[in-house]
Amino acid sequence: MNRAFVYGDDIDTDALAPGQYMGGGIEQIATHCLETIDPDFASQVRPGDVLIAGKNFGMGSSREQAAQALKHLGLAGVVARSFAGIFYRNAINLGLPVFVGGPEIAAIRPGDRVELDVANSRLVTANGSIQLEPLPDFLLAMIADGGLVPHLEKRFARQRANNDGEQQ
Repeated sequence: MNRAFVYGDDIDTDALAPGQYMGGGIEQIATHCLETIDPDFASQVRPGDVLIAGKNFGMGSSREQAAQALKHLGLAGVVARSFAGIFYRNAINLGLPVFVGGPEIAAIRPGDRVELDVANSRLVTANGSIQLEPLPDFLLAMIADGGLVPHLEKRFARQRANNDGEQQ
Protein backbone atom coordinates (compact mmCIF):
# COMPACT_ATOMS: atom_id res chain seq x y z
CA MET A 1 0.00 0.00 0.00
CA ASN A 2 0.96 3.61 -0.49
CA ARG A 3 0.70 6.66 1.74
CA ALA A 4 -2.05 9.20 2.21
CA PHE A 5 -1.23 12.90 2.18
CA VAL A 6 -4.13 14.65 3.92
CA TYR A 7 -5.05 18.31 3.62
CA GLY A 8 -8.08 20.47 4.37
CA ASP A 9 -10.58 22.59 2.48
CA ASP A 10 -10.04 25.21 -0.23
CA ILE A 11 -6.65 24.09 -1.56
CA ASP A 12 -6.18 26.46 -4.48
CA THR A 13 -4.32 26.19 -7.75
CA ASP A 14 -1.72 28.72 -6.53
CA ALA A 15 -0.70 26.23 -3.84
CA LEU A 16 -0.60 23.39 -6.38
CA ALA A 17 1.21 25.30 -9.13
CA PRO A 18 2.72 28.50 -7.69
CA GLY A 19 2.58 31.37 -10.19
CA GLN A 20 6.18 32.45 -9.70
CA TYR A 21 7.39 29.10 -11.13
CA MET A 22 5.09 28.93 -14.16
CA GLY A 23 7.89 29.87 -16.57
CA GLY A 24 10.12 26.99 -15.52
CA GLY A 25 8.21 24.02 -16.90
CA ILE A 26 6.35 21.26 -15.13
CA GLU A 27 9.47 19.80 -13.48
CA GLN A 28 10.12 23.04 -11.64
CA ILE A 29 6.45 23.68 -10.87
CA ALA A 30 6.08 20.17 -9.40
CA THR A 31 9.02 20.67 -7.02
CA HIS A 32 7.09 23.57 -5.47
CA CYS A 33 3.68 21.88 -5.42
CA LEU A 34 1.88 22.54 -2.11
CA GLU A 35 4.99 24.07 -0.52
CA THR A 36 2.92 26.84 1.11
CA ILE A 37 0.83 24.19 2.89
CA ASP A 38 3.36 21.39 3.33
CA PRO A 39 6.96 22.32 2.48
CA ASP A 40 7.97 18.62 2.35
CA PHE A 41 5.16 17.37 0.09
CA ALA A 42 6.97 17.38 -3.27
CA SER A 43 10.10 15.75 -1.86
CA GLN A 44 8.23 13.08 0.11
CA VAL A 45 5.43 12.02 -2.25
CA ARG A 46 6.09 8.77 -4.11
CA PRO A 47 4.40 7.17 -7.12
CA GLY A 48 1.12 5.59 -6.04
CA ASP A 49 0.53 7.86 -3.05
CA VAL A 50 -2.93 9.41 -2.71
CA LEU A 51 -3.85 12.98 -1.82
CA ILE A 52 -6.94 13.26 0.42
CA ALA A 53 -8.55 16.67 0.80
CA GLY A 54 -11.63 18.46 2.04
CA LYS A 55 -14.05 20.63 0.12
CA ASN A 56 -13.39 22.78 -2.95
CA PHE A 57 -10.07 21.21 -3.93
CA GLY A 58 -8.41 23.00 -6.86
CA MET A 59 -10.28 26.30 -6.50
CA GLY A 60 -8.86 29.39 -8.13
CA SER A 61 -7.43 29.80 -11.58
CA SER A 62 -7.92 27.50 -14.54
CA ARG A 63 -4.22 26.59 -14.85
CA GLU A 64 -3.96 22.97 -15.87
CA GLN A 65 -0.46 22.83 -14.39
CA ALA A 66 -2.10 22.38 -10.98
CA ALA A 67 -3.32 18.90 -11.95
CA GLN A 68 -0.27 18.28 -14.13
CA ALA A 69 2.10 18.85 -11.18
CA LEU A 70 0.27 16.22 -9.11
CA LYS A 71 0.40 13.76 -11.97
CA HIS A 72 4.08 14.53 -12.60
CA LEU A 73 4.83 13.69 -8.97
CA GLY A 74 3.26 10.26 -9.50
CA LEU A 75 0.14 10.50 -7.36
CA ALA A 76 -2.31 7.67 -7.95
CA GLY A 77 -5.04 10.29 -7.65
CA VAL A 78 -6.89 12.77 -5.49
CA VAL A 79 -9.89 12.03 -3.28
CA ALA A 80 -11.72 15.07 -1.94
CA ARG A 81 -15.10 15.99 -0.49
CA SER A 82 -15.61 18.26 -3.52
CA PHE A 83 -13.64 19.80 -6.38
CA ALA A 84 -13.60 23.08 -8.22
CA GLY A 85 -15.12 22.31 -11.61
CA ILE A 86 -12.26 23.46 -13.82
CA PHE A 87 -9.63 21.60 -11.78
CA TYR A 88 -11.75 18.44 -11.86
CA ARG A 89 -12.04 18.50 -15.64
CA ASN A 90 -8.38 19.44 -16.13
CA ALA A 91 -7.34 16.48 -13.96
CA ILE A 92 -9.42 14.01 -15.96
CA ASN A 93 -8.24 15.51 -19.26
CA LEU A 94 -4.65 14.95 -18.08
CA GLY A 95 -5.35 11.40 -16.88
CA LEU A 96 -5.18 12.13 -13.15
CA PRO A 97 -7.89 10.16 -11.30
CA VAL A 98 -10.08 12.40 -9.11
CA PHE A 99 -12.85 11.04 -6.92
CA VAL A 100 -15.41 12.61 -4.63
CA GLY A 101 -15.51 10.90 -1.25
CA GLY A 102 -18.08 11.10 1.50
CA PRO A 103 -17.56 12.02 5.15
CA GLU A 104 -15.77 8.66 5.71
CA ILE A 105 -12.59 10.06 4.16
CA ALA A 106 -12.20 12.32 7.21
CA ALA A 107 -11.02 9.21 9.09
CA ILE A 108 -7.89 9.02 6.90
CA ARG A 109 -4.83 10.42 8.64
CA PRO A 110 -1.55 11.65 7.13
CA GLY A 111 0.71 8.68 6.45
CA ASP A 112 -2.08 6.07 6.58
CA ARG A 113 -1.57 3.20 4.17
CA VAL A 114 -4.04 3.44 1.29
CA GLU A 115 -4.54 2.19 -2.22
CA LEU A 116 -6.71 3.89 -4.84
CA ASP A 117 -8.75 1.33 -6.77
CA VAL A 118 -9.65 3.46 -9.78
CA ALA A 119 -11.58 0.79 -11.68
CA ASN A 120 -13.92 0.17 -8.73
CA SER A 121 -14.01 3.74 -7.35
CA ARG A 122 -12.73 2.68 -3.93
CA LEU A 123 -10.12 3.82 -1.48
CA VAL A 124 -8.68 0.73 0.16
CA THR A 125 -7.34 1.24 3.69
CA ALA A 126 -5.86 -1.00 6.35
CA ASN A 127 -9.35 -1.10 7.92
CA GLY A 128 -11.33 -1.96 4.79
CA SER A 129 -12.44 0.19 1.91
CA ILE A 130 -14.36 3.39 1.31
CA GLN A 131 -16.69 3.59 -1.65
CA LEU A 132 -16.17 6.77 -3.68
CA GLU A 133 -18.53 8.39 -6.17
CA PRO A 134 -17.99 6.35 -9.33
CA LEU A 135 -16.82 7.88 -12.57
CA PRO A 136 -18.65 7.00 -15.78
CA ASP A 137 -17.02 4.30 -17.89
CA PHE A 138 -16.06 6.75 -20.64
CA LEU A 139 -14.08 8.87 -18.14
CA LEU A 140 -12.43 5.78 -16.66
CA ALA A 141 -11.38 4.81 -20.20
CA MET A 142 -9.95 8.30 -20.77
CA ILE A 143 -7.97 8.13 -17.53
CA ALA A 144 -6.72 4.62 -18.35
CA ASP A 145 -5.48 5.89 -21.71
CA GLY A 146 -3.51 8.67 -19.99
CA GLY A 147 -5.88 11.57 -20.58
CA LEU A 148 -7.91 13.19 -23.33
CA VAL A 149 -5.21 13.54 -26.00
CA PRO A 150 -3.89 9.95 -25.77
CA HIS A 151 -7.50 8.72 -25.59
CA LEU A 152 -8.44 10.55 -28.79
CA GLU A 153 -5.25 9.42 -30.53
CA LYS A 154 -6.10 5.81 -29.66
CA ARG A 155 -9.68 6.24 -30.84
CA PHE A 156 -8.68 7.87 -34.15
CA ALA A 157 -6.07 5.17 -34.79
CA ARG A 158 -8.73 2.52 -34.24
CA GLN A 159 -11.08 4.33 -36.64
CA ARG A 160 -8.34 4.59 -39.28
CA ALA A 161 -7.60 0.87 -38.92
CA ASN A 162 -11.30 0.04 -39.30
CA ASN A 163 -11.61 2.30 -42.36
CA ASP A 164 -8.48 0.77 -43.94
CA GLY A 165 -9.91 -2.71 -43.39
CA GLU A 166 -13.21 -1.78 -45.02
CA GLN A 167 -11.52 -0.30 -48.09
CA GLN A 168 -9.57 -3.47 -48.90
